Amino acid sequence: MSTFHPFAMERWQSTYENRVEFNLSESGVHPLTLAELLEIGHANVDDVLLGYGQSNGSDALRARIAALYDGAGDDGVVVCNGSAEANFITMWDLVRAGEEIAVVVPTYMQTYGLARNVGARVVEIPLREEIGWQPDPDDIARAVTGRTRMIVVTNPGNPTGAALSNEARAAIVQAAQRTGAWILADEVYRGAEIDGSDTLSFFGSHERVVATGSLSKAYGLPGLRIGWCMSDARTAERLWARSDYTTISAGELTDHLAAIALDAEVRPQLLERTRGIIRTGLHTLTSWFEQTGGFHWRDPDAGAICLARYDADISSDDLAERLRTEQSVLIVPGSHFGLDRHVRFGIGMPTPQFETALERVAETMQNVALPA
Repeated sequence: MSTFHPFAMERWQSTYENRVEFNLSESGVHPLTLAELLEIGHANVDDVLLGYGQSNGSDALRARIAALYDGAGDDGVVVCNGSAEANFITMWDLVRAGEEIAVVVPTYMQTYGLARNVGARVVEIPLREEIGWQPDPDDIARAVTGRTRMIVVTNPGNPTGAALSNEARAAIVQAAQRTGAWILADEVYRGAEIDGSDTLSFFGSHERVVATGSLSKAYGLPGLRIGWCMSDARTAERLWARSDYTTISAGELTDHLAAIALDAEVRPQLLERTRGIIRTGLHTLTSWFEQTGGFHWRDPDAGAICLARYDADISSDDLAERLRTEQSVLIVPGSHFGLDRHVRFGIGMPTPQFETALERVAETMQNVALPA
């Protein structure tokens, strides 16, 4: 039997995020309530039947998801229970034991772990801090060869919050076209860009692309557990068949609510809410960084996250454990992304709670003798 590789970050968050006073491990914004969503959408759900819905997503929801992608059809959409299921069924369908995939790192490690757990070989394409957490095109060219089955990229990135430059995106597409590799683009932070721009999807850039997304990060609706795969119709048919063996379908109620969220008049309001929360949170964090000292960071382009390197002489695992046990504050240690002496801060919580959480972090950092 092959070795199973646990998903370290998810185990950490799932175990403790509801058992601390302040959860700075969250990478989305403070969620909406059901009442708030219905008020924005001028809708109600009193007549929604709690039965089985269309298993690949209702026609209305798939049409609204397809509208987010240039040239897409709703026959290329498969609605899933979050982007986690979307990534899972994509990897399950496209990657086999003994094959090789190239992963842009640091990244959300779900797809990395899935590849290893099916027996695939992972080749890393490093994001380089010194060039704004971008990959070097030469590294892409070296990593992607005729043996490469898939290139995995998260854009905008997690944990970096950096959106790929046009040059980096073009290099990934060119490598896929040169080798015939698939691109799996996890695009859950698309729509959460701080400057209000829209990150260009990888969908449509290459004939072999699966782009995954969700309502969890950019929309503030993680509790709906709605995600999706966007691909060509033939690939979508195979992915839908895979989901017959997993969750079968999203919930009828959450499908209905997701369609409300992606209404052409509602969606911009949700995204502007998210971007406002992120801007406020980033200002709070960077002001705290400057006051506290000993941190080095790059402002994220998107997402309610900020990756910071610190000077204190303590491992990220030990720091995270001390914050949890001493301060009831949960952060994601950089070790979960292969980056010790880094932490990922979530910046999407309400300001008063965020400021209190940061005060507690500062107290622990002082106790571990943070250099001036």
